[in-house]
Amino acid sequence: MHTKTIVELSQGLKDKDFSCVELTQHYLNRINQSDLNAFITVTDELALVQAQVADDKIALGNASILTGIPYAHKDIFCTKGVKTSAGSKMLDTFVSPYDATVSQKLNQADLVMLGKTNMDEFAMGSSNENSFYGAVKNPWNRLKIPGGSSGGSAASVAGGLSCFATGTDTGGSIRQPSSLCGITGLKPTYGRISRYGMIAYASSLDQAGPMTKTAQDAAIVLNVMAGFDEKDSTSAEQKVPDYTSNLNNSIKGLTIGLPKEFFSSGLGDEVASNIMVAIKKFEAMGAIVKEVSLPNSAYAIPAYYIVAPCECSSNLSRLDGVRYGYRAKDVENLEDLYLRSRSEGFGEEVKRRIMIGTYALSAGYYDAYYLKAQKVRHLISDDFKKVFEQVDVIMGPVSPTTAFDLGSVKDPVSMYLADIYTLSANLAGLPGMSIPAGFAQNLPVGLQLIGNYWSESRLLNIAHQFQLQTDWHLKTPQEC
Repeated sequence: MHTKTIVELSQGLKDKDFSCVELTQHYLNRINQSDLNAFITVTDELALVQAQVADDKIALGNASILTGIPYAHKDIFCTKGVKTSAGSKMLDTFVSPYDATVSQKLNQADLVMLGKTNMDEFAMGSSNENSFYGAVKNPWNRLKIPGGSSGGSAASVAGGLSCFATGTDTGGSIRQPSSLCGITGLKPTYGRISRYGMIAYASSLDQAGPMTKTAQDAAIVLNVMAGFDEKDSTSAEQKVPDYTSNLNNSIKGLTIGLPKEFFSSGLGDEVASNIMVAIKKFEAMGAIVKEVSLPNSAYAIPAYYIVAPCECSSNLSRLDGVRYGYRAKDVENLEDLYLRSRSEGFGEEVKRRIMIGTYALSAGYYDAYYLKAQKVRHLISDDFKKVFEQVDVIMGPVSPTTAFDLGSVKDPVSMYLADIYTLSANLAGLPGMSIPAGFAQNLPVGLQLIGNYWSESRLLNIAHQFQLQTDWHLKTPQEC
């Protein structure tokens, strides 16, 4: 059952091949026997209650395609009555008194939440080694990273511990782990999904999205997650289409842009060859390929690592041991309380980014760093606008390499380079996807699709057509 898609499981429930309670118990058994460390919290009792409610609805004929489907929820979304830690010691004891809008929508769809998935602390990381709860392992090779920061969500889907999962993408955190774990991940246009109740890392970059086995499943989940929310001032009042309605449209005549900057010397040879084979498949389906240029994409990493730390230093300032978060014991005075609570509560990567952001925003440095980074961000956005006057979609690699060894990258700057092909879409607010497109040394390779604003439906159509012609998305790890 754990290798089936949403569409297949929904049909199985409808045909009474198995009940939702049986399906949920199957996944819970797999989670409890797993060594991937993909979950921080497993909500056994809640899941079985939700499964029984779903069974009752199915029996009454009131079910939708998502009724009773078990999923995993990234531990960055607030869930009423359930621990929400964001992978941090700072929030280790926090039980949310309310639901995030995304959580609320998933509950209303009668889905079954299996638990909350492991993640890099406050979504800061590219490998999922920065969690207070320990590193997550890649289901394809337990010695490799799953990618970050939604690594627990990616590992849960690839490892057969959930049918799909939620993720968030600030600099590539849905697409990069999806690529390294061989699943389908979609980061929608900024503002497409409400950020209300999603613990903020960098507010102008964060975006939630689905992580699934197929593009068709991603379309089904996005139908539920997307939409305007008056509780989120950055939520867009854009009409939400039925994302499943255009999946079967032909892509003949599609114009694909290949940015020459995405195929530079830093790209691994085996990754590059897999990407080009995938591009050839699109050409065989009637697409037209042309080289394009994103001349300012080289500045995406320095711009991102000014903008994001600046915003995180502000967002995390409330976690001081007084108003929110971990509180140090046996303090000597108020200053000692602040200092020790934040020093003991935050991990090394979070503290590094808070210090970078605080420095960049300090008096005398704002214009030199933050303002300049925002100007670069504008140039990157303009590059995309010019390219989308020539092509329908941009394609390229998600990550320069396949999953690397756990603990093998010690230098923070080297780690930041893992997101070199994904950051620019976040800075511009564009939608992006990762879909399985091959293997190198027995590890998955992801193909990245970047579309124009609000083109999620077109991206899902392109990805679905590719998955009708290939079987990379059907591959499963040997131990799963």
